[in-house]
Amino acid sequence: MMYAAAPPTIHALPPKPVFDHFPNQHTPSPVSISPRPTLDAIPAIPGCHYSFCIQLSVAPPPRRDDIIYQSANAERDWMHPEGATPIPRKLPFYQHLVRECQDLCKEIRDMAGCQASVTVAEPQGSAEPIPTNHSFETQRPKSDIVIGIWIAGTDQQSIAKLRSMFLHRCPVQLTTASVDLEHDLFYQADGLPREDVLDHLTHISNFTGTGIFVLKPEESKASAAGDPEVDASQAKRLRIKIYGDYESVEHAKTRALIFIDDLLGNVVAPTYIEVSMHSLICGRGRKNIKQIESATRTAVYFPPPFPRVYAYVPRGCQRRHPDEIFITGACRENISKAEQMLNTLSLQVHAFVKQTALSFRKIDFILLERLDEIRKIMETNGTYVALPALGSGQSCIRVQGAETLHIERTIRAIMTIAGQYYDASWWMMSDLTPVGGIRAPTPLEFQQILVDISTKSGADASFSKNFFEIAGSDWAVRRCLELLNEVDYVRCSNHQVRVKIELANEHKEFVAGKKNGKINKIMASSNIHILFDGFSEYNFYIDVVGQRYDSVKLGLELVEQELPAAMSFHVPDSYHKRIIGVGGQHIQTIMKKYSVFVKFSNAMERGTAGKVENEDLKVDNVICRTPARNAANLELVKAEIMEMVQQVDADIVSESVEIPRLFHRTMIGQRSVIDELEKKWSCSVSFPSTELASDSVTIKGPEWQIPHFKEGLLALVPESHEIRLIWSPELAEVVKEERFNKDVVEVMKERMCITMKVEEAWLDSPIKEQKITFSYTRNDAGGLQDAIDLLMNHLTKRGVHAEVLQGRLSRPKSDSFEDFAPYFSSAVLQSSGGSQDGLNRPGSRLSLSDANSVLGDGKLSSEPGRIMSETEAAFYNGDRRRGSGQDSVTGPPGSAGSGSSRGSFHSRAGSLDSDWERISQISKS
Repeated sequence: MMYAAAPPTIHALPPKPVFDHFPNQHTPSPVSISPRPTLDAIPAIPGCHYSFCIQLSVAPPPRRDDIIYQSANAERDWMHPEGATPIPRKLPFYQHLVRECQDLCKEIRDMAGCQASVTVAEPQGSAEPIPTNHSFETQRPKSDIVIGIWIAGTDQQSIAKLRSMFLHRCPVQLTTASVDLEHDLFYQADGLPREDVLDHLTHISNFTGTGIFVLKPEESKASAAGDPEVDASQAKRLRIKIYGDYESVEHAKTRALIFIDDLLGNVVAPTYIEVSMHSLICGRGRKNIKQIESATRTAVYFPPPFPRVYAYVPRGCQRRHPDEIFITGACRENISKAEQMLNTLSLQVHAFVKQTALSFRKIDFILLERLDEIRKIMETNGTYVALPALGSGQSCIRVQGAETLHIERTIRAIMTIAGQYYDASWWMMSDLTPVGGIRAPTPLEFQQILVDISTKSGADASFSKNFFEIAGSDWAVRRCLELLNEVDYVRCSNHQVRVKIELANEHKEFVAGKKNGKINKIMASSNIHILFDGFSEYNFYIDVVGQRYDSVKLGLELVEQELPAAMSFHVPDSYHKRIIGVGGQHIQTIMKKYSVFVKFSNAMERGTAGKVENEDLKVDNVICRTPARNAANLELVKAEIMEMVQQVDADIVSESVEIPRLFHRTMIGQRSVIDELEKKWSCSVSFPSTELASDSVTIKGPEWQIPHFKEGLLALVPESHEIRLIWSPELAEVVKEERFNKDVVEVMKERMCITMKVEEAWLDSPIKEQKITFSYTRNDAGGLQDAIDLLMNHLTKRGVHAEVLQGRLSRPKSDSFEDFAPYFSSAVLQSSGGSQDGLNRPGSRLSLSDANSVLGDGKLSSEPGRIMSETEAAFYNGDRRRGSGQDSVTGPPGSAGSGSSRGSFHSRAGSLDSDWERISQISKS
């Protein structure tokens, strides 16, 4: 099919609605079948049987102890009753879904010549993977609940209508989303939740039909405060957890993110652009939209790219307008500038459109199981894929892009996914008559057979006119045929089995070449026929046909072993000639050695001749293919090719760094600084899209340069940590002294790059508190524990008993002393006298102050035991890396080369080895 320039789109936009209000959207009415007044005329045995299953999987509900707030929908649908066993299929939402399906069955029974039933089946674990013609194994997706549906009608058209009704009434895609919420945005000064926040979350839940929870901070993040790899502020961040169907969750997540921006004082404004232009505007890898956000200091929230592909809409809820884009920024001027740039870009893009045919069954499976992969393909190529609605029966997809090359890549990638779904048929050569003494199944038994093989395999199965039709993933079809062969009557009757495989045209030389005698050998050895038909622009079909199931199973396995397994990767163009060698001698040697075909593509073939390729968007330019039975050699070929690439270009790795998403906009605004870091260390950084609301930032570059680049990047991330001490007049007097400023504040800032600020004391609360805030950048987070120790040691020396009420850092578990420290305390280091804090009572673990008292060094501190345990934690944290914020790399806290080693811990660090040696001598005596 030829490319066609997209005609000028005359898109009649509705009037811009007020924020959080949309035009009413209703569920598309399913196609109805004229009912008959009575049931007497309904055929006892409909002519066509069809069975499919709805597989649902969603995260388990949160623990009740972690819930701070929950919407009415969340409590009603997504929480188990008190004391109930937490089984997924027992969730109220699932039970309500089953009742909806059962009610729909009753409606169908009132229709002319139609029947339906619903069965809730136990999820089946996937069997061992079977080798396929792909570089990865496809298995049945994990599911928590499986609903088997059997429908029957007079013809295939009525069956398709009934199936569409079920798919429209059921939320076939359930998902969850999580958004972090700052502690201070949710709570008031008195510690109670803000009413306006709760009201808005309730409004979002009712408006979108989702269940929303606000949960306590994750314990893992709370215990990681002070770790340079983790943001200390995460210890207080709450979690907004959203449950519901795919489109509703996406809508609610965007609303929650926008509301957080509103709480932070940002301005919110909507704009409208045709949904099919969104991917083109964003560009490959969202490059364009990142530049707009960087230039205008705004965040742009696009709608989901597949509006209305699922017809399900929760009752009384609204869908997001498919063309609506939200922009948030600090001021109206920035938003207007971003909106103008988006509109200008949409007018400048010249779109090309191409349509291609694809089986409607495969389209439905892609919508049910692989929609996220289609989304990634669109983002990678900067194209838009228009998919028909689920269950519509349409067999055409439309791809729109700014360049024909990217359209071709998108279509080929989709065809690769479609090739992972098979079609099969099982023909029974006789009517339903006894075979070999085995009676024919009754209509009710045939119904049960269809439901069983569908729910246990995940494939769609139908029976009509003495033959079965099966469709699904490669694993599901093989499993379905295996289960069908276990039915005695079906196995013993005369039958013919056919399996249809779809392949890309570029694989024809592997299976249809004139010199390929392996196909003939497979047919002779397994007594099957292999047919080639359906050649089109992108693909062709292989039919494996046999008179017995066992023969077809063997032939199918042999065919799949001959189908191509592929691997692709990137090698800089400058190395291609060196790898290929003179006259292709070197690459020919590699191909013969491993029986692998290798193809290189240059910039002209990729359509990038004369263009500067972005480092993050470089496409794979080396393709290796070999029969699936030889797939293990692909990695060996790649390794040998990469050996000829210089280390600076070969050892490129990716690493993720957790940076709070609220800082992403600020860091993108400092693009010039980041560009300097990227140039200096030959690395690149990629921020996630605004809609993902992820903290994970990807760093890519040479392996030995990544640490330096990460340190420079984290130096741009400001963090803070606060502790609260019990206020006392002595504490108030000490923190005002000039000595405190000289010995603590200045030393902390100079040696640890941490700024300490003493806030005003809270004297009106029941417990008088003194808050102290530590400010630093992420690369200096490793010195936080040393800074707290420096403060507490100074207070102890000044005779101030300072008790930490909040903000104490959790001590990470040691891998060396944790296990046998109790033996010391219970044997040798047990004090005869009781201490004021119970430090030396039997069974208590050893602290550094105990060690000093045993050694008789005269330095027994009056510091409480919990303070000494934190000093010990600083010792255990001694291997954590930290930087000074400059190009030079300093040692870890507690080491001789670090600033913190010259602080309060320095006097003790140099004598630890001798101390422990003396302790061991005492224990031996």
